[in-house]
Amino acid sequence: MSIRLATEPDFEHIWPIFHEIVSAGETYTYARDTAREQAFHLWMELPRQTWVADDAGKILGTYYIKTNQQGGGAHVANCGYMVSSQARGCGIASLMCEHSQQQARELGYRAMQFNFVVSTNEGAVRLWTQLGFATVGRLPLAFEHPRLGFVDALVMYKSLHK
Repeated sequence: MSIRLATEPDFEHIWPIFHEIVSAGETYTYARDTAREQAFHLWMELPRQTWVADDAGKILGTYYIKTNQQGGGAHVANCGYMVSSQARGCGIASLMCEHSQQQARELGYRAMQFNFVVSTNEGAVRLWTQLGFATVGRLPLAFEHPRLGFVDALVMYKSLHK
């Protein structure tokens, strides 16, 4: 398994992962019917960098890294992660999160913040906590889950400065 910078042709393999996760509507705030062109813009063009987890030429996961806020908040990174349903539970999200923290440090960020972690995404909350992220805020009933109705979203934060 390697993690490498994504290239435009990689989107052919990222799109099915993105589409599956976003259309489920359970973990991201993107419109469930996000079109491929809009997804490309959101995942490949807007972030500072996009990476893929590649296993012998098969893309199993992807993440982006971007500046969370401008100006006085530009030292804080933000990331989004997606793992193919066929590869969940194999440690790919953990590998990508650890990689993203190193990349963030190399890019000059001093911290990482996840702005909107859906509280019912228990696997992500557990993993981010294990990797040293603290829940620093709770947004009551901020996310409309397609099956569970309105649920909380969490703000999670970790200093990268040693």
